[in-house]
Amino acid sequence: MSVLVFIEADNGVIKKSSLEAVAYGAKIGAVTVVAMGSIDASELAKVGNYGAEKVLHCSDDRLNDGVIAATAKLIAEAVGQSGAETVVMSRSSLVDAVAARVAIKIGASVVTNVQDFPDTSNGFVVKRGVFTGKAFAFVSVPDGKKVITVTKNVVQLEPTSSEAAIEEISVAFDAADFGVKRIGVHKQEGDILLPEADLVVSAGRGMKGPENWQMIEDLASTLGAATACSKPVSDMDWRPHHEHVGQTGIKVAPQLYIAVGISGAIQHLAGVNSSKVIVAINKDPDAPFFKAADYGVVGDAFEVVPKLIEAIKK
Repeated sequence: MSVLVFIEADNGVIKKSSLEAVAYGAKIGAVTVVAMGSIDASELAKVGNYGAEKVLHCSDDRLNDGVIAATAKLIAEAVGQSGAETVVMSRSSLVDAVAARVAIKIGASVVTNVQDFPDTSNGFVVKRGVFTGKAFAFVSVPDGKKVITVTKNVVQLEPTSSEAAIEEISVAFDAADFGVKRIGVHKQEGDILLPEADLVVSAGRGMKGPENWQMIEDLASTLGAATACSKPVSDMDWRPHHEHVGQTGIKVAPQLYIAVGISGAIQHLAGVNSSKVIVAINKDPDAPFFKAADYGVVGDAFEVVPKLIEAIKK
């Protein structure tokens, strides 16, 4: 099977989630990558470490802004050039917007939020999250072209020392493809971007007030993690809204998610249930989060967290 994987970059660096999509694609077929905007050849060649054989790169600077219509057109053109039967993309705000457009352009079936490798023993069956992650559905995809969007952590990255060949391509864009323009970007503060973080330390109303958040910052700093919070915390302006994780906030899928003083409402769990490992710290033994957690600590956060920091530093 021939697979085309669309990748995204942040300031010229390929996103980890996109590399996971490349590795996912390599498990099901021969991978060609399509990339756009200002990315150095040395950076593009790295996708070979994760199973890609070739890169189709459109270096048009106008694509740096992730314009939806132009991105969909580029991917569709790359499908034609590569002869790909399946398109794989890692979920993001851009991918969520372009997946259906690409499927229409190439006459493909589309399946979003895929959380495992396809079962090809009897057709092409994929597992996808539904009901904001509270359940799974197994979907049989018909023969023919397919567009698949995958969640983070579907595959464990195991890089090799290979490089992919790079081919520069051009696409005949027109003015309508760039009709919607980005006029500004609000950058998330902090060294680690929450959506891409492998480690996340999150806290809720159990912290009792913003003046107690230094303890959470210290734990995150010790682990090299991003910080997050529950919706009530951001609503009360204890923490900035870009740290709000949940159904109406950012959805994360780190290797480790530590929840401190968060009860575990279903709206919050909907944003974190793709995490590989969840640790809940709460003094209430009946907190709903314990049912969703892999590990739980029943105790006062103001006693547990400092001891945890001390133990990690040792």
